[in-house]
Amino acid sequence: MIEISHLVKEYGGHRAVDDLSLTIEPGRIYGFLGPNGAGKSTTMNILTGYIGATSGTVTINGHDIFKEPEAARKCIGYLPEIPPVYEDMTVWEYLLFAAELKKVEKNKRIQYVEEAMELTHITEMENRLIRNLSKGYRQRVGLAQAVLSYPEIIILDEPTVGLDPKQIIEIRDLIRRLGEKHTVILSSHILSEVKEICDYIFIISQGKLVASDTTENLLHQVQGAQKIELLTDESSDAFLSILYEVPGVADVRVTDCEDMTSRILVSANDGLDIRKDVFKKIAGSGLSVLEMHSSGRTLEDIFLELTENKEEKGEIVL
Repeated sequence: MIEISHLVKEYGGHRAVDDLSLTIEPGRIYGFLGPNGAGKSTTMNILTGYIGATSGTVTINGHDIFKEPEAARKCIGYLPEIPPVYEDMTVWEYLLFAAELKKVEKNKRIQYVEEAMELTHITEMENRLIRNLSKGYRQRVGLAQAVLSYPEIIILDEPTVGLDPKQIIEIRDLIRRLGEKHTVILSSHILSEVKEICDYIFIISQGKLVASDTTENLLHQVQGAQKIELLTDESSDAFLSILYEVPGVADVRVTDCEDMTSRILVSANDGLDIRKDVFKKIAGSGLSVLEMHSSGRTLEDIFLELTENKEEKGEIVL
C-alpha cells in the first residue's frame, strides 16, 4: 500500500530523515515510535505531500507522491499533531468545508459529513463553534475530517498529545475502530499507546529505522527469559538454598537489602515458566514472601537501548 525507499530529508545540512526504507501493507495499525526529534513528523509530512524530500521515493497505492500528488493524496486522510480546524466555524460548517476541499461529490457531502460525525461521536456538537469545544472534542473534529470520503489510509501524528486520561482512552478506542476498516499509521513517543493500539511497530531514531516487527514479536524478543522478583523479610540465604532446587531455575541473586527486607531475583532458563513451581517451593518451606511479581526487559528497555547513544553502540536492527 505504501512503499518508502531510501528517503532523505535535509534541513540546512541536518538530516531529519536518513535513508529511510519501509513497506506498509493494508489492514493493520502501524506505530511510528521514536523520541522527540527522531523524524516521525517529517516522515508523516512527506507521506501526505505537505513537504518534499531531498531524495528517495514514496509510492502510495502505486502513485508517486512527488509525481502524482493529487492521486496519492486521495488515498490518505491526515490528522497533524495540531488539528487544522477553523475556530470561527461550527463543527458542521467546518466538515462541510473539508468535504468540499477534498472534492467530495456534491450529492454525497452531507451524507459523508453525517457519517464522519457519527463515527467520531461528535454529532451532538454539530452546531457548536469549534472555539468552544474542549481539546478532546477538537481532536475528534480533526479525526472526522481525516476520515471524510473514506480514505484507505489514515495518518495520525501524535493524536493524544495534551489530552486528559479519559480523552486518551476515548481516542484510542476510536483509533481501534478505524483500524477495522482502514490502514492506520500512528506516530507517537508514548510507548504504552503504541503497545496497546498497534499491530506493527517501526522504531525510528535520528531519522533512521532501527527496528521493525509485529508488536507481539517485538515484545517477545525484548522480554527474554522469565524473571521473578521476590520481597521478603526472611533470611535471603534460606531462599537461595531452596530456590536452586526448583527445576528450570538458572540463577538466584539478592538485588537489594534494606529496612530488614531483601529483594531476590530468580531467573529461569529460556522458554520455561517457573512461577507455579517457585510458589509451591516457597509455600512448602514455610518462608514468608511480602511481594512476588514477574520482572524482565520491557518495550521501554528496548526503546531506550535503540534510541539512546545509538552512534556509540552502532545501529541495532531486530
